[in-house]
Amino acid sequence: MTPQDPSSLYNSFRSWFGESVLIKLFLIGVLTLILLIPSVAIQDLIRERQARQEEATSEISDKWSGKQEVAGPVMVLPYKTTIGTRDTTGKMTYREAITNICILPEVLNIKSNASPEVLHRGIFDAVVYNSTVSFSGKFAPLELKKSGINPAMIQWDKARLVVGVSDLKGLRSNPAIRLGKHTYEVEPDFSPLKLFDNNLMIMPGLLPEEGTSLPFSFNLNLRGSSALSFVQLGKTTTATLSGNWNNPKFIGRTLPDNRNITSGTFRASWNLPYFSRPFPQQWIQENTASKILNEEAAFGVEFILPVDQYQKTMRSAKYSMLIILLSFIALIFTELLTKRKVHLLQYILIGAAMIIYYTLLLSFSERWGFSIAYLIASIATVTLITSFITALLRNKKASLVFGSILAVFYSFIYVIIQLQDLALLFGSIGLFIITAVLMYLSAKIDLYKRSLPQDEAAVS
Repeated sequence: MTPQDPSSLYNSFRSWFGESVLIKLFLIGVLTLILLIPSVAIQDLIRERQARQEEATSEISDKWSGKQEVAGPVMVLPYKTTIGTRDTTGKMTYREAITNICILPEVLNIKSNASPEVLHRGIFDAVVYNSTVSFSGKFAPLELKKSGINPAMIQWDKARLVVGVSDLKGLRSNPAIRLGKHTYEVEPDFSPLKLFDNNLMIMPGLLPEEGTSLPFSFNLNLRGSSALSFVQLGKTTTATLSGNWNNPKFIGRTLPDNRNITSGTFRASWNLPYFSRPFPQQWIQENTASKILNEEAAFGVEFILPVDQYQKTMRSAKYSMLIILLSFIALIFTELLTKRKVHLLQYILIGAAMIIYYTLLLSFSERWGFSIAYLIASIATVTLITSFITALLRNKKASLVFGSILAVFYSFIYVIIQLQDLALLFGSIGLFIITAVLMYLSAKIDLYKRSLPQDEAAVS
């Protein structure tokens, strides 16, 4: 048996290693995993730009006014009680203490009209609004029997009416509250009892014979940003919100009973009984800071920008590895069909172009919106890669077919991104079809064929 020449063995191994489809598939898989690193970096860049947008929006809101949540009114009656304590010897001592009787409206009617607009900070946008809000309603008589309140201990002259506004900077005029037959100018409330984050109040100086069964009304000229909401405080609360915005999102635990959204306006109404409210109609509260749980009884509207390019760009970037892997597989089939080889370095360059695609998409979307950016970045990337493949394979027909496949991939991802509830369904069907096509093509190719014409190989 004649021993083989070592150089001949080396050349044979090199030829097998360079032409083996399985080896190339393995290397392509490793390359795809390596490309995960820049793909993750791109997603981090998108998050960074999104955080910058939120920072710019916060700066605009800080100078204009933040999200507004209006709550009230609540009638607060100081109430004198006697507290007894027993010392270590068993002796009882008594002292007077002031608590507060908090009464919510029997009927609360809210009408609001908002005029949103978009403010710009560089390439970033924020939604702000001016609104007029009207409150009216009536308080019920003071409940004495269930709560065991002694009317003689109520300090009627120190009664207060409290309204909560989340950002007082948004008040465009000094409001006045009409209670009973009189109108009172409001002032900030700095008392220890903090029902809301920021409190406005009046001190009407009620009379015992007048009681608490009084009608009220007041208007607020209010500006804010992003969202406008109210707190369900009435035993019966009715609210109507309207505005010139075509993309409202209704927020809170309760959706509107009726809504009408047109191309440029919206109108929504609520009718809320007090059964779903997380606090009683009347309670006694110590004179300490204790906020009403607004989140559990709030409702309102959020003004959403029609397009969130960062969210869509992030969804696109999450499909990057799928696009790259499918493109590499399609390129391998193109190699086998045309009998021409593409070097691993050229695969790396194609992968780099497909990663840079997402930086183009991000930067363009900040200027012109997601759809236009997707079109520009896709055309540029498909054209670049198709021209590169044409130069490598010297086969215009095959390169055009590959470019068409790449265009189909990007179009498929765009359709999935635009869908919401049907994204999973269409994505699964699309991947099934792609897998079926690849299976069909692989059945037409002799994957065990070991040699490719060396004189037709691309420059490596």
